[in-house]
Parts: sequence; structure tokens; C-alpha cells
Amino acid sequence: MRGAGGAEESPPSEEATGEEEEPTKEKEKEMSAEEKERLASEQAAVWERAAQRQVMAMEELIHTERTYLKHLQLCTVTIRNNLQKIQPPLPNLDGMFQHIDEVMDVSARLLSLLDQTQMQPSDAGFLQFLCDSFLSLSWDIEMAYKEYLANYNNITVLENSYKQQETQWAEMVNVVKTSAPEINASNLTFFLVMPVQRIARYPLLLQTIQKHTEPTHPAYETLTQAAHIAVQLNCRINEYKRFREVADKYKRTETLTIRDKINRLSGHSIAKKTARLSQFLKHETGMVPQAKDEEFDTLVAYFFVIERGVSELHENLEAYLSHLQRLQSCRAEDHDLDMEADKGALFSREIAVALRQWIYPEFERRLQSLVFKPLGSLRELLAGPRNLIRKRRDKLLDYEVLEEKSALSYEEQAVVNTYRTIHALLLNELPQFNGRAMQLLLATLGNLSCLLRDLSTDMEQLANSFTQQLPHSWMDSREFWKWAESSVLEAGRSLESLCQSVQDELNGPIVQPLSSPAQKRLKALLGRHSRDKIYQLTGPVVGARDLDLTLSKGELVAVVSEMDTRGDRRRWLVDAGGPRGYVPASKLARYHLGAQEPPPPSPSPSPYLSVTLPAPGTRRHSYTATPPSPGFSIAMPSYQVYAGYDFTARGSHEVSLRAGEPVRVLEPHDKRGNAEWSLVEARGHKGYVPSNYLAVLPAMVASPTFPYR
Repeated sequence: MRGAGGAEESPPSEEATGEEEEPTKEKEKEMSAEEKERLASEQAAVWERAAQRQVMAMEELIHTERTYLKHLQLCTVTIRNNLQKIQPPLPNLDGMFQHIDEVMDVSARLLSLLDQTQMQPSDAGFLQFLCDSFLSLSWDIEMAYKEYLANYNNITVLENSYKQQETQWAEMVNVVKTSAPEINASNLTFFLVMPVQRIARYPLLLQTIQKHTEPTHPAYETLTQAAHIAVQLNCRINEYKRFREVADKYKRTETLTIRDKINRLSGHSIAKKTARLSQFLKHETGMVPQAKDEEFDTLVAYFFVIERGVSELHENLEAYLSHLQRLQSCRAEDHDLDMEADKGALFSREIAVALRQWIYPEFERRLQSLVFKPLGSLRELLAGPRNLIRKRRDKLLDYEVLEEKSALSYEEQAVVNTYRTIHALLLNELPQFNGRAMQLLLATLGNLSCLLRDLSTDMEQLANSFTQQLPHSWMDSREFWKWAESSVLEAGRSLESLCQSVQDELNGPIVQPLSSPAQKRLKALLGRHSRDKIYQLTGPVVGARDLDLTLSKGELVAVVSEMDTRGDRRRWLVDAGGPRGYVPASKLARYHLGAQEPPPPSPSPSPYLSVTLPAPGTRRHSYTATPPSPGFSIAMPSYQVYAGYDFTARGSHEVSLRAGEPVRVLEPHDKRGNAEWSLVEARGHKGYVPSNYLAVLPAMVASPTFPYR
């Protein structure tokens, strides 16, 4: 070491340096702890504020849901009941509250689930339960709100119609204000718009809760899912509302006159229809391939099968009900059958009364309410999808034309969007509609089957209540059938005897003396016509067409032509002793002079010959329905072949027929022996006709002059 004055200072020792650094480290440690404590306290305060905001957001969701439900209940119960008391009654008031009950139900279910937890929003597990409850009801929320929102436009239209009546509208406003004085509501829309606003608030409330929830929270993932589902709900509801608006626009059936259609024509509409027609012709000629969608085509084909079945069943039921009403109008029991002593006739009368007064009317009422009216409603519902399918076909033609363009205008893009919307709507809704329509159709057919079964059961019970009193009720099966056979044979013999007596009456001569004017007319007619042309009217004739004559029964005429100018053999041209005109051939019978009748022959042993004896005394003239015979007439019935239906020849080898026209069968088969065709002669022409078009009837029953259909 150096001495004083020139000696250097030695550096401090290590011990001294360590003693100086120790206070600095301790100070730094103390400051770090304070900072950490401050940061921790700030972080805790942030978490606490976030938790409070989270709790406040959950409380807001629950509180607003309760208030929302309370307002809806006030609207649908108190206000609605008071509005129903307005006189005169408001038209279609129930349409204002359509689908709101489903909205209230799903809201009440959500609050009921939250009340069952017995937890407060500040509890740890409440958020998880809230999200689970919302997710479990998400489908029900969507179904309830989408129908209400899709119908909301109809609510506004209905309210606007109320506003047109100032007195009525003022009374409605007064009812709303007095029914809810604590709420500043001026009209019914104040309440009815709440569901529209509420469904849009669910995503906002859930996103607010999510904003104040830590990602590390156990319910954060479920909360994120609930918020996402709420957003998707609104998107699907808006899309469904747009689909419904398009469907309501194009499914309406308009009944337009030709003038209305002409007034709607414009340059734009003509150009649009021309483009559609051009595209359609390109498809038909094969110039442009037609777009095919097998799934859609299958749905449409199934729809048209259902529509055709419903329409045909409805028309058949309408005809059935008409026939049933005509049947009920027949009062068979009012006619005297001259069988008063017969117990069977008495029972038959009582059964007819019971059927007409009780069984048939009840069956008709149930058929109307359970089958006919539901089918009519279903038939009306089918008109909407049918119009939408037709509009989709038109829009497809527009879409194919626009699809070829690279750039579209705003209007063209709207056309493309409309087609896509209609196509998507039909693909989504038509399967459900077809299924529901088929269910309704099958249910209606089931009702019809049950009604027919009940009708047969009632009729069987009614018949059994009387058959127990009949003489044959105690018989066994074999004796009963013997008795039934003998009864049928006896009734057949009685009917045959009746027919024979009627035939004898018809074939018998009708004797009628001629008056002085009639004798003068006869003399005048004989001066102009031969004797075989003289006919007498068997009944009165009233002219209903041009050149028809009006004559009385028994008048004498001369036949000029046995057909009219059109070849119709049902109308004969006659000379009535002055005027000439047409009369029905069925009203004419050949007239025979009494002086020309030959003497009666000896009685014939044949049971089918009846002798016609002239009455002695005063000279009488008579007319008969058959040509003059040599003193006798055949009482045995004769048969004639007639055309049962109209038939139009399709070639030279066939012959045309009119219903009721007499024909002569030459061969009952064709050249190959096929019995389905017959060779006949009609009006001097020969040809083939279907064999099932011919009918064989007694000549006295089916006259050749029987009216054609």
C-alpha cells in the first residue's frame, strides 16, 4: 500500500457491497407484492362487475318474459272478452288472435321450467339450467312464432279494415284503454306486435349474458350454443315468412272475365308471355332440353293422384246424396196396395215410415257432416298447391331464359329468386301436405265405411223387430227356403197373370162411335188418301215444336210421311183434314172401317187366339193397335230387337243406330263367329253393331216409336 499523500484508496470489500444491495431487493419485493395485490383487487372487481352484469342480464330476460306473458294474457282474455261485447259484433275478431295461444303456451312453459329450479340468477348453476331450458324448447318456440309471424300481415290488414269504420274503431280504442288503464296502449296492435319484437330480443339477451360470462365458466359452451340457436331461429322464421308471402301471392284463385284479362295486358306482360311460349315450344320440339327434377315430379304426380281421388269421391257423394233425398221424398206408405189384411204389407209400411222419418235423415245428416263437408274443405285446400305448381311451371320457363345470361338486372334477379323460393317451398311443404291430405282422405273413407255399417245395422235391427212377428219366423232353415221358393213362384204366377190381363186389354179393340164432324173429316181424308193411311189418335197431343199439331184423343188423321225431314221416325207428318203437321208416332193407331171387317170365323181351338166379334146394332168404327186380321188377333206376346244406346258408325262396314230404333238381326255374330258384333238391318242399311248395344223387348212394351235418348 502506498503511504499518505500519494497512496491509492483501496476498493470496498465484498461484505460492504452486499450490505448495500440487501435493502434494495427487499424494497423491490415489497413493491411487487403491493402491485400484485392491487392488480388482483382490480381483477376481482372486474370479475365481480361482470358477474353482476351477467346476473342483471339473466334477471332482465326473466323479468321481461314475465311482463311479456302478462301483457299477452291481458290482451287475449280481458281485452278480447270486452271486444266481443261490442254491438254490432266485430267481423272476424278471432282472426286478430290467431296462433297467439301457442306463443303464450311456449312462453309459460319456459317460465315454468325456470321456476321449478328453486334457484336465483345469482346461483352458480342457474345459467346452465337457463340455457338447457331454452334449448329444450327451441323447436316449440320456432313452431309457435313462425306461424304467428307469417300470419301477422293478415292481422294488420284486418285492423286496417276496422279503421275504415270510424265509430267502430273509436269504440275499440276505448275498450283497449279502459281494459288496461295502467298500460299506455292506444290500440290492439300495441299488444299483438309484442311476439314479433320478443323473438328478435332472445338473441340480444343471450348475447348480452355471453358478453359478461368468462370463457372458463362451466356453462359458457352451452350459452354459446343457445345464443347461436336463437339467431338461427330468427333466420328460419324470416325465411318461412318469406315463403308464406310468396305462396299467399301465387296460390290465390282469381276469377277474371275476358275484359279483366284484356285490361291487365301490357307491353311487359305480352313480352313475358311471348318468351314463355317460345321456351315452351322449344321444349316440345326438342330444340332445348327440358329441365327435370325427379323428386319434384314424383311429389307433383302423387299430389294430382290425391286431387283426382278427392274430386271424384266428392262428386260421387254429391250424386249419392241427391239420390238419397229423392228416395226420401217417395212416400210408398201413402199408396194403397189393397193388402190391408196382410200382416207383411202392414210391416212393410211401418218399415218404410221408419226409414224415411228416422234412419235415412240421420244417416244423411252424419254423411254430410262427417264425409261430404270435410271432403269439400279438402278439395278447396287442394286449389292452393295446384295454383302454386302451375305458377312454378311458368316461372321455370322464365328462369331457363334468364339462366343463360351472364349478368342480371334487379328485376331479372327478382324473377330468379321467386322461382327458387317457389321451388324450395314446394319441395319442403308438398310432402307434408300430401301426407296430411292422404290422412284426411283415409279418415273420411273410414267415416264413410262406419256410416254404411251403422246404416246396415240399424236397418237389420229394424227388420228383425218385425220379422219376429211373421209366420215364418219359427221355421228352420230348410223349411224357410221351401216356403220362400213357393212364395216366389206364386208371386211370379200372379205377375204373369197380371201381365196377361194387361196384354189382353191392350190388344182388345177400343170401340168409339164417330161424331158427325168426325165422319165428315173421315170422308174428306178418304177422298185424298187411301184407307191404309187413315190413323186415329190414342191420346191427346200438344204441339211443343215448330210444325207440331195439337189434337185431341180419337181424332182421325191421314199419314203423309212416317218420318220428319231429318229422318226421325218418332215424328210422322199427318193431314188433319186441313192443317198438316207432325205428331208423335206413338200416339197413332191404324183406323179400320167397320164395313170392311170380315165375318167372324169359327172358334179356334188354340188358347192363344181370341175371336173378335162385331157388336150388333148401330154401326160403329173402331181402331186397334195391330193391322187388320182375318177375324182374329194373336194374344201371344211378340218380341222385337231395338237399339238400347246411340251408336255412330266408324266405317262403311258398320251402321249407325239411335236409341229405341227397331232393327232386324241378320246374323248374331261377325264373319269370324265373334258374338260381340251382330249384323243388323236398320232403315234399309246393313252393317255391324256391338251386340251389347241391342235389347230384346216385347213389341207391345217397347214400341218402335219409343222416344230416342
